Amino acid sequence: MEKIMQGRMDRGFERYQKEYEEKTLEVLRSGWYILGKEVENFETEFAEYVGTKYSVGLASGLDALWLAFRVLGIGKGDEVIVQGNTYIASVMGITINDATPVFVEPDEHYQIDADKIEEKITDKTKAILVVHLYGQAANMTKIVDICRRHNLKLVEDCAQSHGACHNGQMTGSFGDFGCFSFYPSKNMGAYGDAGAITTNDPELARLMKIYRNYGSEKRYHNMVVGANSRLDELQAGLLRVKLTHMEDITNERYDLGRRYAEGISNQLVIKPTVAEGSTCVWHQYVLRVPDKDGEEQCKARDEFRQYLEENGIMTLIHYPIPPHRSQAYEYLGLPEGSLPITEKYANEVVSLPIYTGMTEEEQQRVIDCVNAWRR
Repeated sequence: MEKIMQGRMDRGFERYQKEYEEKTLEVLRSGWYILGKEVENFETEFAEYVGTKYSVGLASGLDALWLAFRVLGIGKGDEVIVQGNTYIASVMGITINDATPVFVEPDEHYQIDADKIEEKITDKTKAILVVHLYGQAANMTKIVDICRRHNLKLVEDCAQSHGACHNGQMTGSFGDFGCFSFYPSKNMGAYGDAGAITTNDPELARLMKIYRNYGSEKRYHNMVVGANSRLDELQAGLLRVKLTHMEDITNERYDLGRRYAEGISNQLVIKPTVAEGSTCVWHQYVLRVPDKDGEEQCKARDEFRQYLEENGIMTLIHYPIPPHRSQAYEYLGLPEGSLPITEKYANEVVSLPIYTGMTEEEQQRVIDCVNAWRR
């Protein structure tokens, strides 16, 4: 029996293989590989897709995050509010700039709990970083209002939310910056590392282009200490191909999420839900497998994952160690139990296989296996 992988990427390539191969040859034959027409065209097309005036291509999603805070002038002595249950790259975007992350617990949809943000605001707070986790748009209506009333910058981590909307507006178009990763496993993945920011501010877009290119707007005239973070021509070209198919890719993800939601009926697992007014593009389909009272931590989840693996179904955990409990952030001094909801989710979440090109038969195998699991 063929294993069902958690996030295979070959199916997405095979679906549009001829277009990708033609674009690859076109770029290679052009003789121009850095900051050329492919990047320029992608930036225009991606901004139009997201609904912003500008987009700037970068080397990775992490670069998009830390450069966003650098361009906004946020650094040592400043605080940035962010949810506790995110991938550590979100927090690194803050701390690379010597700013301090201030964690807020997630809500029942795994997004930052907008009702708990204001109690964390101090005179040092300069920004809110919203992470649209697992592909679901956060409650941007409330968060934008909070930023306006408290004069805070707003940065969106859209690494997992390409195409997701809140009240009809796409993620990446609410904040001062929208930060995107195009890591290959993303819904809109490249074929290597790649990233971008989106913004409606022409000056922020101009500064981002300076910072991504060694701090230079004019060759050999360096205005600031920048970075080498340029989206290359090949990845830009391949992303342009994928962008033309994003409506179909997103609709397929909606169908995959719907079939899981309708098909899974095992009361031993907790299915994800989508908040009113938001959409989820199901970058990950994340269940929770809670332990019984008094039981050893993660015992139920470990048994569940082992059962699925024995039946040829691979899973992952997004994410087993919250950033505040990682070795990298021990210096923040946040002990175990300081973010109980975040820590509870970390002990219970498990991601089922979901990917472009997943067949109904494969998904039904997963559903049947999940429903058959007993303790």
